[in-house]
Amino acid sequence: MKLDKLDIELIRLLQNDSKKTTKQYADALHLSKTAVYERIRRLERNGVVTQYTALVNKHKVGRDFMVLCQIRLIHHTKENVLKFEQEILQLKEVSECFHVGGDYDYILKIYVADMKSYRDFMLTKLTAIANIGNTQSSFVINEVKNSPSVHI
Repeated sequence: MKLDKLDIELIRLLQNDSKKTTKQYADALHLSKTAVYERIRRLERNGVVTQYTALVNKHKVGRDFMVLCQIRLIHHTKENVLKFEQEILQLKEVSECFHVGGDYDYILKIYVADMKSYRDFMLTKLTAIANIGNTQSSFVINEVKNSPSVHI
């Protein structure tokens, strides 16, 4: 799908605050409400905009201990990789999982309450997954930049 300048600006507005009204977006873009509504629907239909979500303050909900965990699998068969990924999808503490190249096979972004919670998670959930050969955990000291937006 070819995006024009108005599409790009609308996407920026939606990424910044998707709770605004169509009229507010229309005013910002100097378009009619109908034109903006149609553009949003087209972006959704074409899979450019895939979902809307609320961002939660991790500190307010007691999940501000962030861990980046690198995982190396023992065997890299298709069956083992797919089974590992299916099991990771079930772990609510894991907010993101990336299959990567390099020394490790996966990087997980994990949110828990504290170090004790992370230890419990490791012992009862993560290490219970078969085919994990090695893990390395990095504890986030300070989150310098965290943006859910995609630069376009």
